[in-house]
Amino acid sequence: MQASDLLVKCLEEEGIEYIFGVPGEENADFMMSLEKSNKIQFILTRHEQGAAFMAEAYGRLTGNPAGCLGTLGPGATNLITGVANSNMDRAPMLVLTGQGSTTRLHKESHQAMDVVEMFKPVTKWAVSISHQDNIPEITRKAVRLARTEKPGAVLIELPENIAHLPSDKTPIKPIRYRRSNPDKSVVAQAAQKIVAAKRPIIVAGNGCIRKRASNSLRQLCELTGIGVISTFMGKGAVDLDSEHCLFTIGLGAKDLTACALDASDLIIMLGYDMVEYHPHLWNENTDKNIIHIDFLPAEIDEHYNPQLELIGDLANALDMLREALAEYELDFDFSQQQAVRRDMLVELAEHKDDTSEGKIKPQKCLWDLRKALNPEDIVLSDVGAHKMWIARHYHCHEPNTCLIPNGFCSMGFALPGSIGASLVYPDRNIVAVCGDAGFMMNVQEMETARRLNSNIIAIVWEDNAYGLIEWKQDTEFGRHTPLSFGNPDWMQLAEAFVWTGYFVKNSADFSGVLNEALQHSGPRLIVLPVDYDENPKLTEKLGKIVCPI
Repeated sequence: MQASDLLVKCLEEEGIEYIFGVPGEENADFMMSLEKSNKIQFILTRHEQGAAFMAEAYGRLTGNPAGCLGTLGPGATNLITGVANSNMDRAPMLVLTGQGSTTRLHKESHQAMDVVEMFKPVTKWAVSISHQDNIPEITRKAVRLARTEKPGAVLIELPENIAHLPSDKTPIKPIRYRRSNPDKSVVAQAAQKIVAAKRPIIVAGNGCIRKRASNSLRQLCELTGIGVISTFMGKGAVDLDSEHCLFTIGLGAKDLTACALDASDLIIMLGYDMVEYHPHLWNENTDKNIIHIDFLPAEIDEHYNPQLELIGDLANALDMLREALAEYELDFDFSQQQAVRRDMLVELAEHKDDTSEGKIKPQKCLWDLRKALNPEDIVLSDVGAHKMWIARHYHCHEPNTCLIPNGFCSMGFALPGSIGASLVYPDRNIVAVCGDAGFMMNVQEMETARRLNSNIIAIVWEDNAYGLIEWKQDTEFGRHTPLSFGNPDWMQLAEAFVWTGYFVKNSADFSGVLNEALQHSGPRLIVLPVDYDENPKLTEKLGKIVCPI
């Protein structure tokens, strides 16, 4: 068969469901082949970056890669920010790019650039197909690498002259393998260290929301009573209503949750990604007693040198640890953890009854949002000041129901990401929370959402500025550089893209508007002027944190 047909057949064999993107001349053969597939749906997007973010959300929610596609040159460069975001957020992804004919790549040539070399720093593997018979092996390797812990992005480049060459090869059938378990003797050592501790604590990272790990963690908590702090991307590893939930850590300044961490004499790090919350922020003196449990060994860092490492499948490691601990009589002091949870619950509810007019407090918006959504509904955060508030004030009942980009941290994720999420879960409420800056970075995907009739709500916090940068500059320098900008007439924008639009001016009205929007389907836009006077107030509060005990 033709090489482009073979690539599509290989992708079908791998179970690929969606490819998002913007095709070009150099991947025309692939597009013709893809059109014949009754297993893979191509979603035409309005920008390649939006395609990558859609594929990332799909990958984070399913654990399986989707494809994002661009042509050579500018198509590939447009993809790269979303690809880097996916790779650092540990989302499996296949990146598919066209390329000029191999007969012209050795010289100056129209739109030609070394795409493979450009993508190597932001993928787990990047390869160009140099012979059509290599397609089955390349595809099998690419998908295996994308899915293997820790998951990430893989690039396959198909030059235009290779795409239409004949091949008699057939797809390689995927064979899944079981990840190895930690050594039993090391598990026994970990159990002994935990039993010997008085105030152990767990920090749940991004790995805890993948591969059944959350269920195993919850069972461990029920047995031991140990509390869990999550990173931004570990939300929902334990239920927010559980007494074991100590909410999140990761803000630059010390928060209440850090009090429980400081008071602990043993920190159990689960599925921890250093890109989220660097250890120098919580282990400045390098004196913490640490157990590292993850799919991979710990990254080397002078502030993160675990005394013990359990390496293997995270869920199985937690199950083995629970079985080992069941043999012991446990006696821990959780008074500090209980006090932190008590005080954080007060903080979260502080502005739930706010009725201010003209601007809406971040805390009020997120309180109402949490109350309105079901446990399995999904919130996607963009990047900006609102992300800090979501990280601190929006918590989850289930894993993977709050998607925050916190590795590469690219603005523009939430709107296209919500489109990808709605394809995975069309019957759930999918809500993107964006700043006005981040929303406008991929505003063109409003048309994609309308065309697909995506069941999404985009909530835009309007402050007419790059609010997070203002916040940081004001904190550090006492002033900020010019960061203000204008915005469109939001309701006219919604009308132009045939979205249902709402503008909310008063705190007391937001809950009702949100619940009304949730009764409708299709794409909906809610815009509210946000009270970012709360930003410096939070900075001042965190700077004066006094631990409960």
